[in-house]
Amino acid sequence: MKYLSLLCCLLGSCLALPAQQSSLPELPAWIDQDYPYLESLYLHLHTHPELSFYEFETAKRIAEELRSVGYTVSAPFGGSTGLVGVLENGEGPTVLVRADLDALPVAEETGLPYASRVTTTDEAGNTVPVMHACGHDVHMSVLVGTARALAAQRDQWSGRLVLIGQPAEERSGGAKAMLKEGLYEKFPRPDYALALHVNEQLPAGSVGYCSGFAMANVDMVDITVYGRGGHGAAPHLTIDPVVLAARLILDLQTIVSRELDPLAPAVVTVGAIHGGAKGNVIPDQVELQLTLRSYSDELRNGIIEKIERIGNGLAASAGLSEQEYPKVVVRDEYTPALYNDPKLTERIAGVFAGALGKEQVVTVDPRMVGEDFGRFGRTDPRVPIFLYWLGSVDPAKKAEAERNGQTLPALHSSRYAPLPEPTIKTGVLTMSAAVLHLLQNPGK
Repeated sequence: MKYLSLLCCLLGSCLALPAQQSSLPELPAWIDQDYPYLESLYLHLHTHPELSFYEFETAKRIAEELRSVGYTVSAPFGGSTGLVGVLENGEGPTVLVRADLDALPVAEETGLPYASRVTTTDEAGNTVPVMHACGHDVHMSVLVGTARALAAQRDQWSGRLVLIGQPAEERSGGAKAMLKEGLYEKFPRPDYALALHVNEQLPAGSVGYCSGFAMANVDMVDITVYGRGGHGAAPHLTIDPVVLAARLILDLQTIVSRELDPLAPAVVTVGAIHGGAKGNVIPDQVELQLTLRSYSDELRNGIIEKIERIGNGLAASAGLSEQEYPKVVVRDEYTPALYNDPKLTERIAGVFAGALGKEQVVTVDPRMVGEDFGRFGRTDPRVPIFLYWLGSVDPAKKAEAERNGQTLPALHSSRYAPLPEPTIKTGVLTMSAAVLHLLQNPGK
């Protein structure tokens, strides 16, 4: 107990941390002891969600948690709500661990006693509900649990920990802002960067991983289709942008089906179309909103070029001038593909198998969703990164859904509800084990 008191003082905290353990096999017992604290934190985060770029109270709480166990915290960083915590512990590698802070404008319908009832005003002035429908409350709880475990295990590793609370992952702006402000220049540059994300299909207590490309490039594209409006009874005196937009929507589907290598995954989805105000009036223009998904930069750029070419060709065929060709705008919301470094991935997958058992560690297919953690691995020189999936589903509910042929609630669903205890415990165990391995075995 004298040693524990001395350790707490050295860490600048008098928290009731569990007694320090001496080796990786004893981490699960340490985490079991610490879980009530983490559960309380999780419930607080879940019931106090905040939207992207407005995570003020969330960032404040995470910063306090890191400071309480000895981390030097810089906040704000990367916008008004980002934060960076650093723990120096002698010579050795630098490992970065990221958690995202933001929630979504979704009304929670899980029926849980701790369901979010928060509403707020968005940037457009609308009153919207807010929910951690993508599990970022779990991510932050795991980050804090890992921070506490590794602070208390300082005699087991040597090097530097850089823990970051990233804002606005859902809007794909937080990672870009942190790197632009000098994350890798103002703090120890990582030798490795790690993150996790909850998974709505894997049972709690398990993890999944994908080597190489794991998540996609994501672009949001707006297209304005121009025409020459007029009376609906005299279409021959107009160039109808509604018809042109309908043709464009169909022709865009040939990009994937006829212009790309069938073995190169890609998605071109038109998710919204707005045009006209009255049935007997042909409008002057129609607005389309698209999402594009791919893996390689070459494929991404090629899809954008083909959209412009097809749109221009349709406009020309309708008799429009070049000044009236469709306007294609790629929004500044680009999320680059996430590429898990194969060597790092295999190393950490072996660590997971040792921590959980091989049967709880599974390979998963790449997904076409986006995740801006990929930006942390696209700097020059490149930092090896690895993001893995953390199972979060109640195993009993998963088994029941499979028996009945039902679909479990997806991420971003108003009904998505992770099973907290095994999910958070598994997250802390796997992330702590991964960091300890990298700090104890540099260069392997």
